Amino acid sequence: MAGREKLAVRRQAGINQLNLNIRTSQQDWFSLSGQLKIDQDEVMELKTLLDKVRETRSRFIPMGEGQFLALTQEFRNRLEELILYGTSQPGNELEVKIHPLAAIALEELTHQAQTKADQGWRQRLQAIAEAQQLTPKVPTTLKADLRDYQKEGFIWMSRLAHLGVGACLADDMGLGKTLQSIAVILSLAHLGPSLVVAPTSVCMNWEAEVNRFAPTLAFHMFSESNRDEIIPALGKFDVLVTSYTLMQQEIELLSQVRWQAIVLDEAQAIKNAATKRSKAAMRLDGRFRLITTGTPIENHLGELWNLFGFINPGLLGTYKQFNRRFGIPIERYHDREARRTLKKLIRPFMLRRIKSQVLEELPLRTEITLRVEMQADEMRFYEALRQQAIENIEGSGEKTGRHLRILAEIMRLRRACCNPRLINEQVDIPSTKLQVFAETVEELLGSGHKALVFSQFTGHLALIRHFLDERNITYKYLDGATPTKERQEQVESFQAGEGDLFLISLKAGGLGLNLTAADYVIHMDPWWNPAVEDQAADRAHRIGQKRPVTVYRLVTANTIEEKIVRLHQEKRDLANSLLEGADVSSRISAEELLELIRAN
Repeated sequence: MAGREKLAVRRQAGINQLNLNIRTSQQDWFSLSGQLKIDQDEVMELKTLLDKVRETRSRFIPMGEGQFLALTQEFRNRLEELILYGTSQPGNELEVKIHPLAAIALEELTHQAQTKADQGWRQRLQAIAEAQQLTPKVPTTLKADLRDYQKEGFIWMSRLAHLGVGACLADDMGLGKTLQSIAVILSLAHLGPSLVVAPTSVCMNWEAEVNRFAPTLAFHMFSESNRDEIIPALGKFDVLVTSYTLMQQEIELLSQVRWQAIVLDEAQAIKNAATKRSKAAMRLDGRFRLITTGTPIENHLGELWNLFGFINPGLLGTYKQFNRRFGIPIERYHDREARRTLKKLIRPFMLRRIKSQVLEELPLRTEITLRVEMQADEMRFYEALRQQAIENIEGSGEKTGRHLRILAEIMRLRRACCNPRLINEQVDIPSTKLQVFAETVEELLGSGHKALVFSQFTGHLALIRHFLDERNITYKYLDGATPTKERQEQVESFQAGEGDLFLISLKAGGLGLNLTAADYVIHMDPWWNPAVEDQAADRAHRIGQKRPVTVYRLVTANTIEEKIVRLHQEKRDLANSLLEGADVSSRISAEELLELIRAN
């Protein structure tokens, strides 16, 4: 007992007893030092106090000889935040180095302590306060009515752009991240050019949306043929869109430009810091850096560190520091305090809304084209078929039946766009379209969504069924051969919650089905008439559907599929004049059909 009696709490200490000094150091970082006044004659250096807090899990700080200093719980919490946000400076035993953007997270501490700060710190806080008061107007040249949550997203991004710091827009799929990004690009366009980096399959969607919603922007697709000429000519109101692959290949060119805005779409593409793609992206020079991703990245901390390394370099420290402070405590030990502190640090720079939060504000229907880029072997296979088709048509010399012969060759090419095995079952060439489908389905099912999957080819659906069976993904199925009774049973069981996907042949599923259990629709191949696709999508998008519906169209690049999609636009007056379900191909001349097969 005698030993215990010597243990004593010497006195209490709160944040208001901390004297804090803040000065601006290199590259606008801040150095913090200070002293805690314990009593009239004794003070403790801030660095010593932080070391003692690190060593003990409680708020009682050992002072030697059985004496303890009792910190208030709030003071202890603020000091732990400072430990996680700060970096020790080699050779300087008194100061803690702080990233300029951590000023937002540490503002509470600096207000409660007795703080002396230099002009640099005061200017930083003033700039943050001004940005928070900023209410930017949506550009009048944006040809879209933003919904309330989209306006909020635009204002949030504009405030960060005003500060010159980066942002992560992590909205759920289908909430219009592209449109919100275009609005910000448009608001900055008068200052200089913007760059968008996206997966190849999404680049075409960017082209369509920029031209549709921001016609005053000059859109440029970075392609094989125009790389050297296009970069030097870029200026105000120019937007350059490129794939991640081309960005990596041409980083020497792209890194020479001072971009006003850089958008990395589907930014999980750079989640791995060790890849050449990620290293290339880090070299891009942009005043406002924006990443968009529908993936809830806060659950993958190493990836989060790299994504934030792009938008706000240094904020989360080195990877080793980040892992020690956040990665290991959160992932291995489920440390709630470390998780709370990390969220507090990144919250100003990341915005995520999920569908259920903004349900009333959601668009009724969102349509997205995924551009599928064939691998080399698959493209060679397709090209051989295309050349053979031309020889078969032009070599026959027959005039009668020419129209039907061309349609038959077109049908073969369209099957080849879906999967080479639809042409030759023995061929061992992977289908890129099946791979894009697999990635899309994985993301949808991982987020708890259900989808309708349409193809006009039952053979294509058979290959998809085999793929799903191998992965134990549950689904319902119907085509033109499905008996009426079984058809109804399949629909009712899907509506009751059975099955993740519903595979349907396009013509069999175009009418008479109510499938509102699904909120996503995937068209595996484009039909001649977009009205037929629309009718199929309306199986989910109809009365009784409480959620927005997102429609994906998978289109294979540099093939007949792209030409058919182009035909949707070029022949729109013809398509619109047709009866529901009619086939556009019957209204096109043999020569026009043959042009679809010829090279671009």
